[in-house]
Amino acid sequence: MPNQKNTAMFERVNASLEESKGFFVVDYRGLTVKETQELRRALREANAEMKVYKNNIVRIALEKAEMPAVDCEGTCAYVFYKNDPVDAAKVLKQTSEKLNKMEFVGGLADGKALSAEDAKAYADLPSRDELMAKLVYVVASPLRGIASVCAGPARGLVTALDAIADQKNAA
Repeated sequence: MPNQKNTAMFERVNASLEESKGFFVVDYRGLTVKETQELRRALREANAEMKVYKNNIVRIALEKAEMPAVDCEGTCAYVFYKNDPVDAAKVLKQTSEKLNKMEFVGGLADGKALSAEDAKAYADLPSRDELMAKLVYVVASPLRGIASVCAGPARGLVTALDAIADQKNAA
């Protein structure tokens, strides 16, 4: 029979899994309390949160939720993101590069388990907002060309009329 403390943690893990779209697993060994607080604050701004759970309990929760198993050994923290995984991954990568004390272990995104390299690759992707801006540019570019072509004859007519008016005023 599991003890109360582990049962309560199992319920918190389930709640975190239900509320999020996925998570990243990081080895946070060596971070000071202040560095951890700064990381949590930065993650909160990226609409994510870092939790520390027992690896065994997370494995059991993933199994019961019929989700893929994620590699989690040693001192792991779980960063659950609610919207865009790229934002959370960028925060983790920036902190990792800045402090040299943290590294990706794996994760879960789009219903698939991620290796450390896959999880780190999310940080190199453009964010959702950047992708939307690029899409708008791609869609608007041909429309701008069509508008310019359609306006060409009218512009030519106005230029010709201006030239005739200038000619008559000069005479």
